[in-house]
Amino acid sequence: MSTRSAGLDEAVTSLSAGVRHWIGQHAGFLDSPAGRAELPVTPRVKALLQLALLRRHWGYAAPDDSVLTEVTGVVERAWGRPDFPELLTLDRRYARQFELMYAALAPVGAGGDAPGAVVARLAADGYLAPRRKSPYLQLEARYHADLAGAEHCFASYRELYETSVPARAAAMPVPDLDVCVVTHTVFYLGDFGLRDPGLTEEERGRLLGVVERLTERCVGLGEWDLVGKLLLAQFCLGADPLGTPSGAAGFRMLAEVQAPGGAIPGRSVVRRAPADATPVDFFRRSYQATLVTALATLIVTSGRRAGGLSTAGATTGGAR
Repeated sequence: MSTRSAGLDEAVTSLSAGVRHWIGQHAGFLDSPAGRAELPVTPRVKALLQLALLRRHWGYAAPDDSVLTEVTGVVERAWGRPDFPELLTLDRRYARQFELMYAALAPVGAGGDAPGAVVARLAADGYLAPRRKSPYLQLEARYHADLAGAEHCFASYRELYETSVPARAAAMPVPDLDVCVVTHTVFYLGDFGLRDPGLTEEERGRLLGVVERLTERCVGLGEWDLVGKLLLAQFCLGADPLGTPSGAAGFRMLAEVQAPGGAIPGRSVVRRAPADATPVDFFRRSYQATLVTALATLIVTSGRRAGGLSTAGATTGGAR
């Protein structure tokens, strides 16, 4: 291993430990009296759902991490609140999406019968069928329905990929691509690195090329949150992001901007938390990129230790 590679390994290890420490220290704010009073409902609910996703993959990647216990406690307490299912539906734009994520990401035994009741209601409403959803939204709904163990009428992952934007992305200008659509398509196909995404070698190579070009562009723009997603997408497509030029640059950038307390201080260099930000404002600006970085570093470093894509919990409807 070269000195340069060893230095990057150490930087990523330190980066991962720092973001996890910050998440462990501050996640409880989301379900605290202060958080319920000071944070708008929809962003707070979304943040809790994202925390539950992180908790799931943290459990696969580093089940003995003491910080995971704190995060699990926050998620279990939130899912155990009788009013939490009601909060999911307050913003009609996201109600069905949030409800399905709530059911999919429920910790075992948390929430009682509520997750099952939510799934039954979504099925009765026709949400677990294609209807007028785009291929991307069908893929997202299928992924969460599978995690929830719900019956649905969506096409196979293979068919949904073939009609997706990422399947055509190699022929599209990079600035025209939606990074979130590209990366989340990869995440849903491969369950965030827990299974093979089911692409041919040619398809995988083409899409990886797109993701690497997007990574290079977003590193240049200082888009910290998007870079974290793209680094994880590189790994999910079979690459080692510490070994690609764009991936190494992305990890170095995140390590360099990390705040002393461990947070990534904003979604991007343009949206960085100001020096005089209040604690609540700093939390709101930093949470998303810090959580994404925690998810990416946990999965990538765990996968590198295992020698590639993990097989733990690889079945779609596996342990939550």
